Amino acid sequence: MPFYRQQGELPRKKHTAVRKPDGGLLREELFSTQGFAGAYSTRYRLDLPTRVQKVRELPPPQTPAWPKAPLQPYHFFSLEKPAGGDFLTARRIFLENDDVRFGTIQPNRSLQAFYRNASAHELVFIHRGAGVLQSEYGRLQFAEGDYLVIPKGVTVLVEFAALVNNALLLIESAAPFEIPRHYRSEGGQILEHAPYCERVFRAPELGEPHGEPGDFRLLLQTRGRLFEYALDRHPFDVAAWDGYHYPFAFNIADFNPVVGKLHLPPPVHAVFHTRAAMVSNFVPRLADFHPEAVPIPYYHSNIDCDEVLYYVRGNFMSRRAVREGSVTLHPGGVPHGPQPGKIEAALGLKALDEWAVMLDTFAPLRLTGHVRKVLDKDYARSWSKP
Repeated sequence: MPFYRQQGELPRKKHTAVRKPDGGLLREELFSTQGFAGAYSTRYRLDLPTRVQKVRELPPPQTPAWPKAPLQPYHFFSLEKPAGGDFLTARRIFLENDDVRFGTIQPNRSLQAFYRNASAHELVFIHRGAGVLQSEYGRLQFAEGDYLVIPKGVTVLVEFAALVNNALLLIESAAPFEIPRHYRSEGGQILEHAPYCERVFRAPELGEPHGEPGDFRLLLQTRGRLFEYALDRHPFDVAAWDGYHYPFAFNIADFNPVVGKLHLPPPVHAVFHTRAAMVSNFVPRLADFHPEAVPIPYYHSNIDCDEVLYYVRGNFMSRRAVREGSVTLHPGGVPHGPQPGKIEAALGLKALDEWAVMLDTFAPLRLTGHVRKVLDKDYARSWSKP
């Protein structure tokens, strides 16, 4: 993140002895995901972060493959046929490459363990549901419309207000989710032309550190493998922290849409970027205001990008038959654009009422077997029908 936060009572100098009220030492820990070259935070713990009683490997969640999926446009219904489960086991990955994974989580029970993803940063969009994300950094309330950015390696405990009707979009990335460069000054401050400012980003609130002994389970996921760590101390024992690297939340309704006289391309809707992908969103906005403007996307062929759109709610002027939780994939190499009749219907439109999250990847995505189970089989031929 491009701005600094601090919580708790911190020493004036790093790497100096810091005492607990009983005279014992707090344990200083640097937390980063790009060695010493990227963003990091410094955490002060009651106990050793290296402490563990037992480690064992568990069978990881399996994702069925679809090795010979045709190169064509796709539309599928990601929220149909939910498997159920908890924050980990309810995950269904639909699309993936070596850098990014795209899927949904529809939990109907609580995860009875702490969880850490040690191989991917997680971006979770709360389509439906509410609750609390707990971590070493404190408590972070979330509700419908929130993006949760969880850096790789952060230990979390997710509690939902209810275990019914939860629907989350998940994007995993090997590289951090960052503020797009064209929104930032050289020093990292978000610039005036950006569609949001630092004030709308919510950091966790640190409470009293946990220091109690007990039997605690930590599930650690890494590179397609899953491990269970047995701990004899509560892992949320951080008494103070500061830095630029921490979980945070941002609500899609706090995004200020950019409009123009003629149609603007997707980078103006960007929210986050990584080295391998761009995440954008579409929110209600005024339509393009040239008297002869076509206020929906023109046909385009982005050969080096796969475009994925997750439909949240609203009226999507360029698509037919989409509904909440619909996903469209338009792979690089195949032209795409509005379906027949949609341009004519959009002429003269004054406003657009749509909510959606878009993922553009810079390498091709592989479809998994989950797509085949919820597929709109007529979508690829829908441009040939009136």
